[in-house]
Amino acid sequence: MTVDPAEEAAQVRELKAWRAKRDNAAVEAALADLKAAAASDVNIMEPSIACAKAGVTTGEWGTAMREVFGEFRAPTGVAMVISGDGDEAIAAVKADVDRVSEALGRRLTYVLGKPGLDGHSNGAEQIAARGREVGMDVVYEGIRFTPAEIAAQAKAANAHVVGLSILSGSHLDLVRETIAELRKAGLENVPLVVGGIIPPEDARALGQMGVTRIYTPKDFKITGIMGDVVKVVEKAWLATA
Repeated sequence: MTVDPAEEAAQVRELKAWRAKRDNAAVEAALADLKAAAASDVNIMEPSIACAKAGVTTGEWGTAMREVFGEFRAPTGVAMVISGDGDEAIAAVKADVDRVSEALGRRLTYVLGKPGLDGHSNGAEQIAARGREVGMDVVYEGIRFTPAEIAAQAKAANAHVVGLSILSGSHLDLVRETIAELRKAGLENVPLVVGGIIPPEDARALGQMGVTRIYTPKDFKITGIMGDVVKVVEKAWLATA
């Protein structure tokens, strides 16, 4: 399903109109009481109800909670690497990773992100785990990061390649935003690969945006994907070296 941009714009207008007509002094007071309660042993239900009556949005309520408690991020499940010793395909890709890493002067670094509100993490976790198994330095922090946050992760890790896993149907918008954020961060030369349930017409659009590789459910051989990512890195960083 693709959301009509006009519908999104209408929702934003309605939200802004809602915030403009409410008593924002009452909103600020309600949020202050909420945070004070959250920082103590007081039950937050009563100040939460007061927030709702004052017109506090769920986003503002959640932001207030994060300011007090921080943001919880569940374990990704990929911290432990299971060895694939004896698997010839894995051994071959691992040899390529070692070769390319030596040519790069440091370990091939792959930043993998799941932008947006997509909670389907299984595919991304398999990619992250296999990438580590073949010897890549894989940065994967979990689900629901913004394009700006993923770009920041790529910059901090000095990534050789960035991968996005998107199963929410919002690949066009999220990839466009991620590319813009990578450019802002000075990472416009870092290749971007994308995986998800992506129709052919959208794949063409992503290619025109600058996406280097697009993987869909038909590309189910994960070791093969990792081998292809190595080729992407080699072409991007070593072909003209």
